[in-house]
Amino acid sequence: MTAEAMASQADGRSDDLAHLSAREVLRRFARRDLAPSEYLEQLLERIDADAEAEPPVNAFTEVLRDQARREARAADDHYAAGSGTAEGDGRRLVGLPVATKEKHALAGRTLSQGMAAYADEIAGEDHPVVQRLRRHGGVIHARTTSPEFSCATFTHTRLWGVTRNPWDRSLSPGGSSGGAAAALAAGLTPLATASDIAGSTRLPASFTGVVGYKGPYGSVPGVGPFAADWYRGDGAMGRTVGDVALLTEVIRGVHPADHATVPTQAVPSADADRAPDDLRGRRIAYSAALGDYPVQRSVREQVDAAVLAMEQAGAEIVEVSPPWMTSEIRETTMAHFGHILAEGMSRLLAGREETAEDYTLRFIADARAHARRLSLFETLEREAAMQAQLATVMEGADVLVTPTSAVLALPAEARCLDGLTVPDVASGGDRHVEHYWEAHMTVPFNVANRCPVLSVPAGVARGVPVGLQIVGHPYDESTVFDVAARFEQIRPWRHWRPPAPDDV
Repeated sequence: MTAEAMASQADGRSDDLAHLSAREVLRRFARRDLAPSEYLEQLLERIDADAEAEPPVNAFTEVLRDQARREARAADDHYAAGSGTAEGDGRRLVGLPVATKEKHALAGRTLSQGMAAYADEIAGEDHPVVQRLRRHGGVIHARTTSPEFSCATFTHTRLWGVTRNPWDRSLSPGGSSGGAAAALAAGLTPLATASDIAGSTRLPASFTGVVGYKGPYGSVPGVGPFAADWYRGDGAMGRTVGDVALLTEVIRGVHPADHATVPTQAVPSADADRAPDDLRGRRIAYSAALGDYPVQRSVREQVDAAVLAMEQAGAEIVEVSPPWMTSEIRETTMAHFGHILAEGMSRLLAGREETAEDYTLRFIADARAHARRLSLFETLEREAAMQAQLATVMEGADVLVTPTSAVLALPAEARCLDGLTVPDVASGGDRHVEHYWEAHMTVPFNVANRCPVLSVPAGVARGVPVGLQIVGHPYDESTVFDVAARFEQIRPWRHWRPPAPDDV
């Protein structure tokens, strides 16, 4: 189904309130056209309806009904008192529901990260991202699913079952922030937190037709020791560029508990809805395959069309191709994970390996095998080379654009233990890759992790969304958000919606 058909299908549907942008919801709160408690109840009704669907999207590990209702009623009083805006007392999210990834700890709640061995683990304090959401009046109404330890680009565990893509429930919403993306696409939350170490924010955004942001390393605080991994970063997901900018501004900045955090500047959330519908004066580098990624033809067609729309809106498009091979990227990045992430996971699972999913054990084994072949210093040498190559292809351009994923979709219950065959590659035929991450085009920008990257919807192919990455120069977040906001005006996606549950 085409994007235009999706928009037509959405016209007149009864779920318009659930698909409002977060900033429009806040404006309605401020005008007292909509009470926070009323909006929350609408979301809870949709969450209940999804639980009865067959199959459900299954985006949440738990729903915090009682606490959220208390906080929503307090927000009702805040607006009734006549503060005028959500920011009347310096808080930016008063009364707005936000779904948080389960790994973003809530004090007194479980913190399993999807691992059966830690099903009863209780968090002692809030994650820094949660602290900032609460400080700004956000109402955490639900917690979202992920694969075990966020180590896969699909989302299913023994603890929580299978999370599905609202666009096609036989498919995965991606991972590891799959629950966050699925909840946004299904209209179960207006904002969600996410994390990204190899594409875990951008890939689910791409597969579900929402917006996901990987900011520069250190811009959002994390929790050690894994916060010291320079590939990782916590971030924001939403349905519009402006919503993601708003949440990004709330959660970012130096935190005393995370010494990797850096000072940051504001991103232009306030003006995103009023961005011009042109890209005159912008020079955009376009890499359709980022070297030799096996881009599926249906993905390539949608991204080509998106880039053509940019050119028609006045951008100068320059085609580029870094000298990258997916096999070499796999060797470098898996060795990196073997030295850091897999080592930590092994310690957590020591003596309890039988409780883990097969994809988790395979990840640990593969990563450690690569780490035995490449020392940490050797991975640093290779990473520096990739960063230099990226700087060369981006020289003179404002941003680089590229597909988010080379493959259109993954099955909902995918395990990909033996790699992945990408069908109908644009360069001809099918192609098998040894590791399925070689079909995702996100991890180079975790290697170059000071570069900000937004994934935005580019189009819809075969009934599911396709994502476009907009990559900036190191720490140049304002340009990335500006180009994305303009692209949203040029090629709007707000009315692209998955089928209603009754149509599944």
